[in-house]
Amino acid sequence: MVFRKFLSELESKKQLVKITKEVSTKYEMANILAAIDGRPVLFENVKGHSMKVAGNLNSSRDLVASALGAKKSNLILLLAKAMNNPRPPKMVGNAPCREVVETEVDLRKLPIMTYLKHDGGPYIPSAIVIVKDPELGRNICFHRLMLIGRDRLAARIVEGRGTDNALKKAGGELEVAIVIGNPASVLLAAATSLAPGVDEFSLANALEKTDLVKCKTVNLEVPADAEIILEGKITKEMADEGPFMDLTETIDGVRKQHVIKINCVTRRKDAIYQTLLPGLNEHKILMGMPREPSIFNEVSNVCKCRNLLLTTGGTGWLHAVVQIEKKNADDGKKAIEATFKGHGSLKHCIVVDEDIDIYNPDSIEWAIATRFQADKDAVIMPGAPGSSLDPSAEHKSGEKTKTCKVGLDATIPFGKNAEGFKKAGYGNVDLKKYLDEVL
Repeated sequence: MVFRKFLSELESKKQLVKITKEVSTKYEMANILAAIDGRPVLFENVKGHSMKVAGNLNSSRDLVASALGAKKSNLILLLAKAMNNPRPPKMVGNAPCREVVETEVDLRKLPIMTYLKHDGGPYIPSAIVIVKDPELGRNICFHRLMLIGRDRLAARIVEGRGTDNALKKAGGELEVAIVIGNPASVLLAAATSLAPGVDEFSLANALEKTDLVKCKTVNLEVPADAEIILEGKITKEMADEGPFMDLTETIDGVRKQHVIKINCVTRRKDAIYQTLLPGLNEHKILMGMPREPSIFNEVSNVCKCRNLLLTTGGTGWLHAVVQIEKKNADDGKKAIEATFKGHGSLKHCIVVDEDIDIYNPDSIEWAIATRFQADKDAVIMPGAPGSSLDPSAEHKSGEKTKTCKVGLDATIPFGKNAEGFKKAGYGNVDLKKYLDEVL
């Protein structure tokens, strides 16, 4: 649902934490968000700024499910269906995101946060970035955006990906639109790797209605119900970007990156700035969840996949738990192979049965403790291509990162008495019958 409508719904359900005391964008707000990670927060009194700031809005799967009007257990199927059935969005003539138009740009008016003492400066981690590839058309993704001047940002643009490829085709400069204040559907779509030429906004619109409107000064389209739009150009100028916290909660280095020059800001009259806490739950969920449908599809090709999860403890990127309905002796091993095929950056995979709660780490650990034997049930893949985000992997300049991947088949051994591997549960009891005060 629309960003501010979701805020209102959270408030009505008493799930929104409101901070009325004056807080600073430098460290203080980030520390508060970290202290209550998993709970949405609205800062109503930001030092030096008139704009309110909202964070932690997608910091649990329950929150994402609520925003999309779905059950947590159905999120993968919902994403997979939308990916397989994209719907082109509708264009509208006017929109809330253009209620105010500012051509005298001063990005310092926005409550752009500094999160950690390691940070190279204030930056925006929560915005989606829109460009047009000269050959493939519109591309939507995330880029870290470091504030380096009144109208200038340094953008972390990963080499060989969509924006970088589009820039090269365009000769090193591109029009750009940066959107702050987006619903979960748009954020998930921007984080999804789709086939070249497939529009991410069509995925967002398949998840829920996402109307677009033309920008004022660049030939790009943005979500009509967004809070803040920054319009400008990615230039050939380069500047230092970083250091900042990465997905793994480790500090990324400093790089020379492209400078974005902003020439126009449009926004709602009472715009709310959306922030995202780097390295913690929301970052991990938004980055990892869009990869889960591809794993689900690959596993489903070899056995019956019931559900799966890229765990937050595994940084939302490196660890997967896959739940299958085991019908054949080798289904667990096949699922491991398919899981690594579905997500190339994955490092560790655990396959479990239907009776294991994949959202409960204790349940997963219990399956490993009672159903897994390393000499029979482990799949070890040394020297495999790995993730550049893993600090323990082998990194060599100009070469693909290498790691050792491990899969654990923690399903009930085939042919054994299944009942002997299942928990014996206690019965339910009404404590009111026995206690004056229920514990």
